[in-house]
Amino acid sequence: MAWHPHEELVAHLTRTSALGPGEAARVVADVLAYFSEPVEEFVRRRHAELKGKGLVNDEIFSRIAAELPGRRVAAPELSVRQLRRIVYG
Repeated sequence: MAWHPHEELVAHLTRTSALGPGEAARVVADVLAYFSEPVEEFVRRRHAELKGKGLVNDEIFSRIAAELPGRRVAAPELSVRQLRRIVYG
């Protein structure tokens, strides 16, 4: 397998799962891409997903605000008004 910037993590996944080195490298790349999503894109995507599940904006914005601190790069604390402005402009 070619060198991977997260070689230790790829090796760990191949040791602890049924994934081969190539599959583990793709999983790592997918996870990193997922958590590299900019805050504004994350808020818009999650809003659309949760709206599609039938949640109302008060529930959606509270949930998104609770999810943001768990992002790979800590997002700034955003008020409900700021979240609404990201989605609606």
